[in-house]
Amino acid sequence: MRFVGRAFLYLFFLGLLVGVGGLGVVGWAFWHYGQGLPDYKQLADYEPPTSTRVHAGDGRLLAEFAVESRVFVPIDAIPKRVSEGFIAAEDQHFYEHFGVDIQALIRAVITNVVNVAQGRRLVGASTITQQVAKNFLLTNEVSIARKVKEAILALRIERALDKDRILELYLNEIYLGYRSYGVAAAALNYFDKSLDDLTVAEIAYLAALPKGPNNYHPIRRKEAAIARRNWVIDRMLEENFITAEEAAVAKASPLVVKNHADTDLVDAGYFLEEVRRTLGDRFGEQGLYTGGLSVRTSLDPVLQDMARRSLRDGLIAYDHRHGYRGPVGRVGDNEPWLPALIAFQVPAGSLDWVPAAVLSVDPNEAKIGLRDESIGTVPLDEVRWARVPRGDENRTVGPSIKSVGDVLKVGDIILVAPVTQTTPDKDGESPKPYPKGTYSLRQIPEVNGAIVAMDPHTGRVLAMSGGWSFETSQFNRATQAFRQPGSSFKPFVYLTALENGYTPATIILDAPFVIDQGPGLGKWKPSNFSREFYGPSPMRIGIEKSRNLMTVRLAQAIGMDKVSETAERFGIVKDMPPQLAMALGSADVRLIDMVAAYGALVNGGKKVEPTLIDRIQDRNGKTVFRHDDRTCPDCDAKYWDNQPVPVLPDTRVQLTTPTSAYQIVTMLEGVIQRGTGRRIAELGKPLGGKTGTTNDSRDTWFIGFSPDLVAGVFVGFDSPIPLGHQPWGGQETGSSVAAPVFKEFMGEALANKPAIPFRTPPGIRMVRIDAETGKLASPSSNKVIEEAFKAGTEPGADSDSVIITGNGSPILPVMQPGESNVDMGAEAPLSTSTPPQPTNNGTASPAAPSGIY
Repeated sequence: MRFVGRAFLYLFFLGLLVGVGGLGVVGWAFWHYGQGLPDYKQLADYEPPTSTRVHAGDGRLLAEFAVESRVFVPIDAIPKRVSEGFIAAEDQHFYEHFGVDIQALIRAVITNVVNVAQGRRLVGASTITQQVAKNFLLTNEVSIARKVKEAILALRIERALDKDRILELYLNEIYLGYRSYGVAAAALNYFDKSLDDLTVAEIAYLAALPKGPNNYHPIRRKEAAIARRNWVIDRMLEENFITAEEAAVAKASPLVVKNHADTDLVDAGYFLEEVRRTLGDRFGEQGLYTGGLSVRTSLDPVLQDMARRSLRDGLIAYDHRHGYRGPVGRVGDNEPWLPALIAFQVPAGSLDWVPAAVLSVDPNEAKIGLRDESIGTVPLDEVRWARVPRGDENRTVGPSIKSVGDVLKVGDIILVAPVTQTTPDKDGESPKPYPKGTYSLRQIPEVNGAIVAMDPHTGRVLAMSGGWSFETSQFNRATQAFRQPGSSFKPFVYLTALENGYTPATIILDAPFVIDQGPGLGKWKPSNFSREFYGPSPMRIGIEKSRNLMTVRLAQAIGMDKVSETAERFGIVKDMPPQLAMALGSADVRLIDMVAAYGALVNGGKKVEPTLIDRIQDRNGKTVFRHDDRTCPDCDAKYWDNQPVPVLPDTRVQLTTPTSAYQIVTMLEGVIQRGTGRRIAELGKPLGGKTGTTNDSRDTWFIGFSPDLVAGVFVGFDSPIPLGHQPWGGQETGSSVAAPVFKEFMGEALANKPAIPFRTPPGIRMVRIDAETGKLASPSSNKVIEEAFKAGTEPGADSDSVIITGNGSPILPVMQPGESNVDMGAEAPLSTSTPPQPTNNGTASPAAPSGIY
């Protein structure tokens, strides 16, 4: 008995010694490894680098700008079941331990002894707090030292932060594969869902990933992924987080991923790059890529798709008119076509077109082979456009294509697109169906262009495409290109005249105009596009028919300094030289500025600033920018109590009077009804607009509007060269190149929408006049229109008085409309008469002449 007592005492002291020694070792380890550890207190205010997310106007996600794809979600906004899934999988005692789970640690030690004996992988016992310490403050080094440091930091973190904050950090920081940092990003990238919409099975799968996302890849290692998911489901059931029925349903669910990047894709590269640059300028690169901004843009995805397709269709149509530049590659002699085709590098900018090898050719069709080893055909009708370019400065093409062999040769590698029916011909014949496997020959255009669509009342850019393909060129021709607008600038010359007492019926002489530019510079002799002269004509005709001579004569009469001021006032160009050539659109401008200026015409003369961004919120949801920064205290009423409807103040700057703006709108409406844009009248909607073509057709434009939508199109080569002539004769112009793009876009955008007339402001009098003479309509008038006059300026009995104005040269003989008997080379003498002088109310004084030559 004494021996037993001594043995027990001996073992007690031995155990005590070991315990004290162990505590000493632990204490020493804590002292040694606790030196110089990172400051864990920073986690209290830690904000992880978070993606900036850019949304369309309808809320659709357009893009993310990020170093790490992460969406930060506060713990209060994370569904409880999501938190429970990760707790069940990673740390079931999370809310009970003090940073280190002793029970789990002992279990892991025992398990690992067995695993070492059996050659299995070791298991860990890190708590969620320890993982936070490792992910935020330590490295991924595998060592005992790091594990000790991890435990020390976990204990300190538990003293500094509450459990919910620790869990919030963990769920927003952890990497879950698929470029996803945090559970919210993973929910989007794996399942295209918000956290609130995840099923139990999806939550369990995400909770299975922290141990190694690549080990449980949903496609490459699907069986392992499902097994691990089901294990997490069992753990959730054991912890009573879900019911047995929910567990059974979750286990039976298939594992299907749906990457959000592949859903609702909007092709808006140019728009998004412009947004990215704007955000970078405002918040810096750090704020852009890690600031967690939420950006709501003005983009309308439906209109964007229409604009992109319309521009591409227009560029293809022009490119087809000017011939086929040959195959994009060749299959080598005696080389099998399939390996050569697979190895072929598809040119950038080929969109969804596919490469094909020409296998055989006969007069009516070519057989082609595709990369999937299928065989297709290219019929004669689908290569008829591919005439041979002659290479001259007019970009003319050779004779019509009579045989497929005129275009394609065996061994050619070409770009093709599937087609299902023939293209309707000009005679209106209905398209005919093609058999399956029919393709059309395609070619990437050399010409480029841009289109912008905008809300004329707010300046919100609803659609923008800055070129053929963002992949091939990030240069945005809508916002970065400065090109000459040609005649699309003329409305602002005529607006200036209206502001200075003229009316749309004022008579202007269409006759030769010559200015001596000084010694050695020769004479400047502008001409009309038709090279003809039309005599005295109402001012409206000058804009409808785009008469250069009338415009120059008018600009001289009112003064180019006033025209320059109008151009700057409308945001088109600053400090425009007051030279007469500028009246014909020879200043360099941006498309987006021209569209905004036209928007100010149709909205009643109010200035609008183009904007791509409606609102920006920081990571905490605080609004840090709004395009519409008007305040409306009464808009926050919680309920309706018969109070007056809140009225938002209109803070837009008034650029011109509503009456002057409306007069120009009606004149531009005439451009489409009777003038250079009349092919657009087929749409059957109230529209106004103006073509623009520069010298040698280097730049072509069309800018137009409905009452609530304004759009502009520019087409030209990046290195300005002439666009040439059309195959059937005639120069390429804004009417033939840019207007069809506008027409296609507006036709789709306004389809199934009511035909809303332009809004008439107070102070306008509609008067029936003779369209050819500008006088009051009479029974003998051939063309009668309703003209818009400001009250008090309507034509009267003395409206036929005509005064010739000019620069001091002798008076020109009066010509009758339609005459063109003046030699283009002759100097055109100009008179010295004075144009109408405006009174204080903006109308012509009674003594002012009613017309100018």
